[in-house]
Amino acid sequence: MEKKMEKRQSRRDISFSVQARSLDTESSEMIVEGKAVSFDSPTVLFTWNGVDYYEKIDRNAFSEAKMDDVIFNYNHGGKVMARTRNNTLTLDIREDGLYMRADLSGTEEGRKLYEEIKGGYIDRMSFQFTVKEESYDSETHMWTVYKVKRLYDVSAVDIPAYEDTSIEARRHSILEAEAQAQEQREREAAAEIRMRKLALRTKLLTM
Repeated sequence: MEKKMEKRQSRRDISFSVQARSLDTESSEMIVEGKAVSFDSPTVLFTWNGVDYYEKIDRNAFSEAKMDDVIFNYNHGGKVMARTRNNTLTLDIREDGLYMRADLSGTEEGRKLYEEIKGGYIDRMSFQFTVKEESYDSETHMWTVYKVKRLYDVSAVDIPAYEDTSIEARRHSILEAEAQAQEQREREAAAEIRMRKLALRTKLLTM
């Protein structure tokens, strides 16, 4: 039987804050700190036929997520600049979101990226993950991620756009769900009409 591959999804989030701390005259940390994920914060995922479709990450979404080897890089690609496995990247789940702290001093690419972030050329984040549990509300057009299965990376990004393939998958799922909901409403309405006709016919026969 063919094994279904899980699709990684990418989402943007908010700005970095950065600071440098000198340890001594020969070395220094190059620390990048930021909020990688905001909880319970609806974001417009896409617009379709004039309707905004939203997504939010539940505040408990990372409670069971696999996060033992998360990496930090640039635009979800290229050389790894920090990672949780060697303690150059740390993650902190708080009430309002998932925060990160990365020391970029260990690689040449990381040091260059640090200077670009510090200079304000790059100030956005994105995270890459797979979903374990989610749901869609057709009335509010809200997609909620309740459980993240695995977090792969938190990245610095220059253009904070959602990954097109992720959006296409979401759009297909949402429109399919709404089509099914519409079919269900039509079936219920048809059943209601049939019941009313039957009740009227019964009433007429007993008169």
